[in-house]
Amino acid sequence: MLYAVCTLIIIALILWIASFFMQDKFKQIEDQFEQFSISSLQETYQLKKKISVLEEELLMDDMSIQQSIHPSTNASQQTTILKRIKELYNQGYETDYIAEQVNMNEYDVISIIKQF
Repeated sequence: MLYAVCTLIIIALILWIASFFMQDKFKQIEDQFEQFSISSLQETYQLKKKISVLEEELLMDDMSIQQSIHPSTNASQQTTILKRIKELYNQGYETDYIAEQVNMNEYDVISIIKQF
């Protein structure tokens, strides 16, 4: 009986010591998943960046086409809106009222006023 207990304890110690030298498979899977997550986030960021660049290019092309079709109308309309905004601002009106009068966003009106 004593031999059986001693043998079990020795086998348990050998297995316990061997467990420190064995590789943890869950740790490997966790590292692989982390690397995959990081690479997918990087690819997503790069794709979003490329999409935004393409959108800007398309927007610029669209604006250049519109200006080439109606160059004088667009420029004269912009100058009349700018004059109207300047007149209303000099008369002391608030930016929200000016934005309503010229059918523009209030933030755009504020940025135009800051340019004066």
